[in-house]
Amino acid sequence: MTSEFRLFTRVTVAKAKSVVANPDEPADPEGGGGFAEWAMLTLHALRIELGKSYRAAVDLLSEMPGVLEEIGLTRLPHYTVLRTWFARIPTTTWRAFLGASAEKRTGHAAIDSTGFDRDQPSRHYANRTNYRVRALKVTALVDVETLYITDIHSTTSKKHDAKIGPQVARRNAGDLRSLAADRGYDAKTFRDELRENGIRPLIKHRIMNPLDHAHNARMDGDRYHQRSMSETVFSSIKRTLGAAVRARSWWLEFREMLLKATVYNLRRSVRYP
Repeated sequence: MTSEFRLFTRVTVAKAKSVVANPDEPADPEGGGGFAEWAMLTLHALRIELGKSYRAAVDLLSEMPGVLEEIGLTRLPHYTVLRTWFARIPTTTWRAFLGASAEKRTGHAAIDSTGFDRDQPSRHYANRTNYRVRALKVTALVDVETLYITDIHSTTSKKHDAKIGPQVARRNAGDLRSLAADRGYDAKTFRDELRENGIRPLIKHRIMNPLDHAHNARMDGDRYHQRSMSETVFSSIKRTLGAAVRARSWWLEFREMLLKATVYNLRRSVRYP
């Protein structure tokens, strides 16, 4: 076990405790009681960081007494219990966990989307249920200066970017000062809503007439071109945490992407404090 992994665990514990209703609950109550929610959030983050299955992650963590000490665990749950907790913890808590992990924000953000493959278990589920979507469309809101992910949207549909963008921006309106996006998010109603919320839209116009050239020319070039930072973040996640989701159902795949983004943020907080 490296000192960086132990520090990662310590930071994860602090963030997990900040989003649960009972942060003072013992991780592993004496007398065989249940595990604390914050401890299970931490274990799931460690599982993603290790890149292991539920069974392999539990086996590996059992050989890391220093990590268990950081969490306050005297025993580990059975891997099936850990898997059950992933479905039990509500999506609102996973979103709060992501928000807590994005500790450095400037308010200048970019939004973009990419595809994550649905792994073999999900493909089996898709075939069995006649569900043919092979990729998960993931949209991320990224702070262009700190490179923290502040929000994630996932869908198995072909929903247009111009429909997803307002939904994500609305959830984060209080934290945003500007929002950069490519022409896929070009919509007058979206720009108007951003301005109403005090957010400067940096969204290129699709060229329909000469006036659109003028609008694009007046845009803050340096700030707009930071939009590519979202592509950098996606590349980092796929390279280090995998380009596929492995959960067996679409709603758990959504949570898996939230958790991947959270682990990415926690890594940044450890490596670039």
